[in-house]
Amino acid sequence: MGKGPLEIKHLTPGLRQGLEGLFSALRSAGDEKWFHPHPLSREDAVRICNHRGEDLYYVLAEGDKALAYGLLRGWDEGFPIPSLGIAVSPEFRGLGLGRAFMCFLHTAARCKGAKAIRLKVHMDNEIALQLYRSLGYKFVEQDQDQLVGHLVIG
Repeated sequence: MGKGPLEIKHLTPGLRQGLEGLFSALRSAGDEKWFHPHPLSREDAVRICNHRGEDLYYVLAEGDKALAYGLLRGWDEGFPIPSLGIAVSPEFRGLGLGRAFMCFLHTAARCKGAKAIRLKVHMDNEIALQLYRSLGYKFVEQDQDQLVGHLVIG
């Protein structure tokens, strides 16, 4: 870090290479075990950067380099409560980027009229669970080896 300002950017075709780079770093770190709302593939990076719908896809970036990726989806399928997903590049973990990005995603959902957010997290992903609980998520259901969390935002 330190090469430019940090920005949260809505994904567009011009950010595809940065997203592909982040997906590659996540795959190399074995993070597909933890983060799997979709494959971390080049094809999915292209699809997401070209998305035109109600779902929201963002990166936290420094210039063209994607440091973190976040999504709020489910609106395209008609769900009133979006599902949140977030992944931070292994190189930039432990700096508070995940917490800051989560707060942004909560605000983005609120601005679209969402009253709550849901997410899934593996039971043994203690770092993520600690973050989500500190942000107010309540875990009362389970889906196989994942906990389902809910946060009331509106």
